[in-house]
Amino acid sequence: MEREIEIGLIEELLRLREAKSHYLDDEIEFNSVDQYKSEAIFQRERDQMFARLPAVAAHVSELTNPGDFVKREIAGRSILVTRDAHGEVYAFLNICRHRGTQLVDDESGCKHRFSCPYHAWSYANMGELVSVPHMATGFPDLDKAQYSLKSLQCEERFGFIWGIATPDITFDFDAYYSPIAAEAEGLDLANMDIAHEEKKVHNSNWKILVEGGIESYHSKVAHRKTIGPYFEDNLSSYQMLGDHMRSVLMRSSMHVLRDQPTDQWRLRDHANIIYTFFPTTQLLVQKDHVVWINSRPVSAGQTELRLATLAPKSRLAEEAYWEKNHQITSTTLNEDFVIGESIQSGFASGANDVITFGRFEGALPEFNRTIMRHTAA
Repeated sequence: MEREIEIGLIEELLRLREAKSHYLDDEIEFNSVDQYKSEAIFQRERDQMFARLPAVAAHVSELTNPGDFVKREIAGRSILVTRDAHGEVYAFLNICRHRGTQLVDDESGCKHRFSCPYHAWSYANMGELVSVPHMATGFPDLDKAQYSLKSLQCEERFGFIWGIATPDITFDFDAYYSPIAAEAEGLDLANMDIAHEEKKVHNSNWKILVEGGIESYHSKVAHRKTIGPYFEDNLSSYQMLGDHMRSVLMRSSMHVLRDQPTDQWRLRDHANIIYTFFPTTQLLVQKDHVVWINSRPVSAGQTELRLATLAPKSRLAEEAYWEKNHQITSTTLNEDFVIGESIQSGFASGANDVITFGRFEGALPEFNRTIMRHTAA
């Protein structure tokens, strides 16, 4: 983050605290509950957004060595991500080109060749078909070059490996991430590793789970027994960075900076910074580590979340410290996720036709407007 931006964000929040005010948008806004419970809308999101926009497949530390691979699901499609002998990463649909069997069942591992469990067609980790049993008699005219694994666009950015789940799409990563790229690179995530992680399926729409992390209106209530006492009441700001977002949630310690020279100010010491990489990846920036929150929307009412604590490689040996921090984060976020499940189940009652966003919840309608832009076709 540029120093001028960092100082400006701190000044903005301190002024709001001193004025006993909030970061306010112009008006109350609304969102239909159908956006959270309709399977037809979810399918449109999957087809027009999840399948066509970049999604994080892995942190770079998960494919460190030549031959490493991971299997992931993006937009309902099984994806195979590999690293070849030269260190290049590739992504493919995890489907044999012969009869369509899922090629790889293991979640991760190290292989330079993959053999289909049905008829043993074999592929190199760069995707080319290298072996077909009884090819001369059964497939005498087969052009193996035409039967490579179906390739997907794959890029390394900001310490992550990103993939597009639809073949034959060419996506301009540089343009899409340019508004947030400098701040993302500044986090130095490529020099971090996963210290602790967990996965859990929540009975909630994916948008509800994202929305719970980009406003502070609930912090003193929902988190009153955990982190609530350490944060200001309903005092946060946000900024759209293209389709992406930076949210800053002010800690109650930030006011002490008024007594310090600005060259000693450091935002992440006195705030939670949340980067939302649209649509399904969030980074919660803490003082000395980053929490990676990755959503895998399963249906209109179900989402799998992967929660990983990313720690500097130089400090990975501090296992007890990272485990404690991960548990604090996990406990706090699960308070939000339980409420998200409550919201989802409440939709069935018919009590509300719309969700209402207050003027200090402006990040939420902005997030939903971005969704609408991508699913309007």
